[in-house]
Amino acid sequence: MLDILGKAGDNTTEMHAILAEFGLPYVYPQSVEKAADKIPAEISAEEIARREDFRKVTTFTIDPKDAKDFDDALSIRPLKDGLWEVGVHIADVTHYVKEGSIIDKEAEKRATSVYLVDRTIPMLPERLCNFICSLRPNEEKLAFSAIFDITEKGEVRDSRIVHTVIESDRRFTYEEAQQIIETKEGDFKDEILMLDTIAKALREKRFTAGAINFDRYEVKFEIDEKKGKPISVYFKESKDANKLVEEFMLLANRTVAEKIGKAPKGKKPKVLPYRIHDLPDPEKLDNLAQFIARFGYRLRTSGTKTDVSKSINHLLDDIQGKKEENLIETVSIRAMQKARYSTHNIGHYGLAFDYYTHFTSPIRRFPDMMVHRLVTRYMDGGRSVSETKYEDLCDHSSNMEQIAANAERASIKYKQVEFMSERLGQTYDGVISGVTEWGLYVELNENKCEGMIPIRDLDDDYYEFDEKNYCLRGRRKNRIYSLGDAITVKVARANLEKKQLDFALVE
Repeated sequence: MLDILGKAGDNTTEMHAILAEFGLPYVYPQSVEKAADKIPAEISAEEIARREDFRKVTTFTIDPKDAKDFDDALSIRPLKDGLWEVGVHIADVTHYVKEGSIIDKEAEKRATSVYLVDRTIPMLPERLCNFICSLRPNEEKLAFSAIFDITEKGEVRDSRIVHTVIESDRRFTYEEAQQIIETKEGDFKDEILMLDTIAKALREKRFTAGAINFDRYEVKFEIDEKKGKPISVYFKESKDANKLVEEFMLLANRTVAEKIGKAPKGKKPKVLPYRIHDLPDPEKLDNLAQFIARFGYRLRTSGTKTDVSKSINHLLDDIQGKKEENLIETVSIRAMQKARYSTHNIGHYGLAFDYYTHFTSPIRRFPDMMVHRLVTRYMDGGRSVSETKYEDLCDHSSNMEQIAANAERASIKYKQVEFMSERLGQTYDGVISGVTEWGLYVELNENKCEGMIPIRDLDDDYYEFDEKNYCLRGRRKNRIYSLGDAITVKVARANLEKKQLDFALVE
């Protein structure tokens, strides 16, 4: 079956080509769109009567400025002296998407929304993700909520998971919420500042328990609307407003997992997809310890898991602002396992949680839809489901998550090469970000674009690859190029088809 995508160099064509390369769909089946169009947006009085009513409680969403699918909202109100009720309200997607329906089957197959540089390939039809389910301001919406009675110090006194009806009072962007946190001025400032205070306490607790603090920045492009050309590169940093939302999502996910996973003595817990994360691979950890020793850092590779994670955190703190920061962070991340979905709970090492699941993003992740359905079923006294069936769904979801991440990276890579192709011959400072037998990978400091100096271009000597020490060593003159070294390069070639940049060394 041959599909004509369009003409090379055209932005949409290229984005579709990336999706096709990873076997991802780039159009939405019409039959599924049609089914979605039939779903009524009105909420009946009977449905409202069945639910806990939060419409009068102060509620808002905080999302990226370009977001349209608002999965989650936060509500807050004072209870009694020093106790607050915080609601984490999640779009009740499975109220609308029935198991086994045509929309559900499509969502299961996709398993996740895919976020390319300039577009989202949604898991659910647009009518659901941006309109019916999206928690838009001043509209009544159905939610599945985790409600906490919590102190300012982040101590949870009580929690419950309930179906609710909500109405968001305001949509904040991260930037707007951040400004309120910084200036202590603005809409709902008391609520936002209290949530920020509680979130910081929750975060503190996590790190004390041994959570690992990877604070990666993401590379984003300003894209010209018409042609899809990248105009400039910027970095998205995680600030207090992002961390506020993150902490409450972590709390909700963890609480749902505990409610199902912690069975009373002698009872077997019912089947649930967990989000699990294994301990670092001991061999990779040893390699990491040896590698960082050259920069004068130490790392504990044995002891309890808390000892090891605290040592990793200590390392991540120590490298802040140093020139080797990015590099050591990258190598540390490579030593970690990947988080995945499974019905066999082994806990989440990176977050230092014994129980963790994904509950807070059902608009864009299928595992969250599964969790919503199972929690609803179990709360109604339903019996456990088939472990093998759900383990297969977990594996499929983990695989699709990986493929989506690879496609997203490929789309960023494409934009980086396109961006640099207009800067041929220009000189940049960078660091050696990868060392292989075929050459050096170099990441430019100012825009994080990565390219390669092929080994054949290092023609002043015969270079050998030293895998253990992450370096290339010249046989005669003993010149060494190591991972993390500062280096100056010029842009030599940009191959858009292969998404490859070649750099040349500037002596």
